[in-house]
Amino acid sequence: MTGRRRKKLSRRLVGAALVGDLAQVRALLRAGAPAETADAAGTTPLYQASVNGAADIVRVLLAAGASPDTESGIGSEGTPLCAAACWGHTETVRALLEHGAEPNLREDHGTGWSPLDWAARGPHPDTTELLVAAGARPRS
Repeated sequence: MTGRRRKKLSRRLVGAALVGDLAQVRALLRAGAPAETADAAGTTPLYQASVNGAADIVRVLLAAGASPDTESGIGSEGTPLCAAACWGHTETVRALLEHGAEPNLREDHGTGWSPLDWAARGPHPDTTELLVAAGARPRS
């Protein structure tokens, strides 16, 4: 696959994840779009799906090889788990944890907060409870 085609597929995959188009995400992955990719702004499709609570797309991307801990964006985004926890998307948080997301990983590019910090400030008690059960620890 050429670099140009790979970029085009990556950009389209991020867009499909943004709008929650599961069929398009699957079609793009079958066409060769890499699950572990980013658009020109550094946004990953897994982050887009996570921030929007699209647990079905999150599972498809993770199964296709997306890393659950890759930080998205150049400066203002963060990890998929932080994105899902911020908005209380408990099912998406569960999917990420089931695929090995680190519950104590703090964002480097954004606030420096952990998923638990985001969920607790939500407040999203169900998400907070799930993260604690997965081993998330509050700041000390």
